[in-house]
Amino acid sequence: MSAAGFELTIGQLLRAPAQRNPDQTIHDGEGGVRTYRQLHARIDQLGAALTRLGLGRGATIAVMDWDTPRYLECYFAVPMLGATLHTVNIRLSPEQILYTINHAEDDAILCHEDFLPILLPLLPRITRPATLILLSDRPDAPLPPGFAGEFERLLAAEAPGFTFPDLTEDTRATLFYTTGTTGDPKGVTYSHRQLVLHTLGVVAAFGPVPGRGGIKTDDVYMPITPLFHVHAWGYPFVATFLGLKQVYPGRYEPARLLSLLSGHRVTYSHCVPTILAMLLAAPEAAGTDLSHWKVTIGGAALPEGLALQARAKGIDIHAGYGMSETCPIICLADMAASQTSDDIKLRTATGKAAPLVTLRVVDPDLRDVPHDGRTTGEVVVRAPWLTHDYLRNDAGTAELWAGGWMHTGDVGHMAPDGTLRITDRLKDVIKSGGEWVSSLALESLASTAPGVREVAAVGVPDDRWGERPVLVTVIDGDDAVENTIRARLERAVAAGELPKWAVPDRVVRVTAIPKTSVGKLDKKRIRQMLASGEIG
Repeated sequence: MSAAGFELTIGQLLRAPAQRNPDQTIHDGEGGVRTYRQLHARIDQLGAALTRLGLGRGATIAVMDWDTPRYLECYFAVPMLGATLHTVNIRLSPEQILYTINHAEDDAILCHEDFLPILLPLLPRITRPATLILLSDRPDAPLPPGFAGEFERLLAAEAPGFTFPDLTEDTRATLFYTTGTTGDPKGVTYSHRQLVLHTLGVVAAFGPVPGRGGIKTDDVYMPITPLFHVHAWGYPFVATFLGLKQVYPGRYEPARLLSLLSGHRVTYSHCVPTILAMLLAAPEAAGTDLSHWKVTIGGAALPEGLALQARAKGIDIHAGYGMSETCPIICLADMAASQTSDDIKLRTATGKAAPLVTLRVVDPDLRDVPHDGRTTGEVVVRAPWLTHDYLRNDAGTAELWAGGWMHTGDVGHMAPDGTLRITDRLKDVIKSGGEWVSSLALESLASTAPGVREVAAVGVPDDRWGERPVLVTVIDGDDAVENTIRARLERAVAAGELPKWAVPDRVVRVTAIPKTSVGKLDKKRIRQMLASGEIG
């Protein structure tokens, strides 16, 4: 007998929970429920329906949907066909969405009826013939002209038991687009092998955490990172692989999310800081017990003020770190240490490398800087699940992988014990009088002042110093809060935590801070608003 080969494909993640715990449940935000047994059957039906429409190996299939169990089914069925799942960022501008559809060369588009006003006007400008499938939460939704069918009706016409083809693990599985400060969105792709290894790496990082920390098989999972954004950070694959009870909320409305968190006793979620701040500021939060909730914050640094607010509600909060090009998780705050210490700096640190990840902090010549917790450099990384290239973008790929290491574009320092702390994005670092000022340090300090709901630190041009830092804030309360912010900064200077010249000259109060399509602070837009006098 000869040993059989074993390809690492997404279908392998689905088999274990369907066999081990087939009656576990997956819920939507409207009260619908299905078991893992039904999930498996529906994935089969979706595979058969797509195949009947001529969409199989080599096709690229786009999805424009809210966060639903239906989207989870696409996470599996599309790649298991040997097709590529293109998760369309529905928060981009229509022109950017059109660019991604054309650049991806989509063969099919599955579109929720809520997004038809975006898609339908774009159809004459889509350069490749695409099969259109309607997604709807209404059983009687009318089919728009030119659509091949409605999702649920197409599935109902197929029987379970569809046989998916055998695939090699290097088959492309997913595609999405990341936006930067300049240029067109960049296409980021992942293979089956990369997604499986990322899933196993996350399980290896979270599983051994003692006590209530980490992710356990009795957790209840609800994503609050959109499913179009880096596979919701890979957690739907993790949750399905572990057979967790899952809740998919649909639209991100604070009252709705808090109701689902409470009603289903959700124990694990992940989101960007602005989403958590929105939830904690909602009127319904005051009467909602969140002491059972564990949250990983990523996409941007976790400010100490927000972490303190979360801890006051009993939330077990930790920072995580990654980027679209890293699948994304490469680093996590020390969840084991925080089970015995509630040091807020421990929870907000970027953390330590996940299993199979090699992190370095380097100078411009790719030489390691000292691991002294002070000396900064760019963070570069290697791991088996990092994207290999940008789709049809050789120049961007060469810049990303210069010197054989993935360049994150983040500046940070590393402690002797391997704990990384990001201090800024390269593009956001403020240089004043020839010295670097960390915008993240300023934001974290200001966030601890009572009444500060959101804060962004940016550099503005200055004739004498080159740049000076400015704080842009959303404040609940009167102007006395600004005095409190300045007092916090002055105490940091006195304690040696902040150089005196890093204290901002101005604190600008606004009603809202601009966000990117994935909920991050849009510092490019903030700088434009300050320069034009729109704010400040």
